Amino acid sequence: MSVGLVVNPLAGIGGPAGLAGSDGAAVQREALRRGGRPRASSRAVEALRVLAAAHPGAEVLTAAGAMGEDAVREAGLFPRVVYSAAASTSTAPDDTARAASALHGAGATLVLFAGGDGTARDVARGLPAGVPVLGIPAGVKMYSGCFAVGPAAAGALAASWTDCALPTVEAEVLDLDEELMRAGRPDPRLFALVPVPSAPGRTQARKAATPASEREAVHRAATGAAARMLPGVRYLLGPGGTTAALGRVLGLDTTPLGVDVVEDGRLVARDITADQALAAVAGRPAQAVVTVIGGQGFVLGRGNQQLSPRVVAALGPHPLLVVATEQKLIDLAGRPLLVDTGDPALDARLAGHLTVVTGPATASIYPVSAATAAPIEGDPECV
Repeated sequence: MSVGLVVNPLAGIGGPAGLAGSDGAAVQREALRRGGRPRASSRAVEALRVLAAAHPGAEVLTAAGAMGEDAVREAGLFPRVVYSAAASTSTAPDDTARAASALHGAGATLVLFAGGDGTARDVARGLPAGVPVLGIPAGVKMYSGCFAVGPAAAGALAASWTDCALPTVEAEVLDLDEELMRAGRPDPRLFALVPVPSAPGRTQARKAATPASEREAVHRAATGAAARMLPGVRYLLGPGGTTAALGRVLGLDTTPLGVDVVEDGRLVARDITADQALAAVAGRPAQAVVTVIGGQGFVLGRGNQQLSPRVVAALGPHPLLVVATEQKLIDLAGRPLLVDTGDPALDARLAGHLTVVTGPATASIYPVSAATAAPIEGDPECV
């Protein structure tokens, strides 16, 4: 069973830069100006090294240069290039679609891609219906259900796939208009349904919306978080509906999709980058206030890349104040919360248990796991 790989070289570059996405040349230039760094290739390498450990010397169908070939070589595998972008220094969404089509035409039975929801759209656009895909999470927004929980999980599934055909499930490819998202009006739309290798615990669910009936529960959870905020402590408020509700409880004009700095009831800074966040917390008591992504369980690594590994490490031994409704935890059906900062050592340190504030006088102790430490034992059976 042949595996193909396509990498969106600039996927995720806008996250640490505080741009809530990476779509478009203008956004990418601004992200670079703000110090953003691409991470899709390194995430692809992390996945491919798991494949290489199981199948040393395996051949991977891929696109030339930064669109996959470089990552395959760095992981110690052998690339067979079946597509080259017209421009060697930059790629466009159509290049991703054409590369995916070329991978299928060359015989790939599973198309791995490194990127976010926009990359997933382009891959699905380039493939005929029924071709299995699997995303290596490397974007800013990853609402779709076609991603592995982390690079290691993607690599483990690819390793299993090279041995035999795994069962697949239908997953949604969702994306949204980034301009509307930056204006505080996120509205994910369904663009495709794709088959994804079936492996409970290794693939993420689609992001679930907050129903209207939950709005009062969100307010109660935010009120509980506000009551736990201490004087003299600097808080980094991450993105999300629940943290936006916390801003309203505090009477502050926070941004719903960025990271803001709050201390002693004051808005110190609004919509900051990862570098600005690091400067804001250096040498002082600080915590990051984060929420749980409904349906997925992520608290770090999905939409809040401004809370980079360096920032989280600078927050000390108790870096996170987690706030969520009880229903979000119930909907996880016992699955742990997930962290995927991009630093496996930091993710391992964060694993264990976290207190999740659910109301003014209620909280839950909930398990948290490193997405990058997805087990390789117990692969799903062949069909």
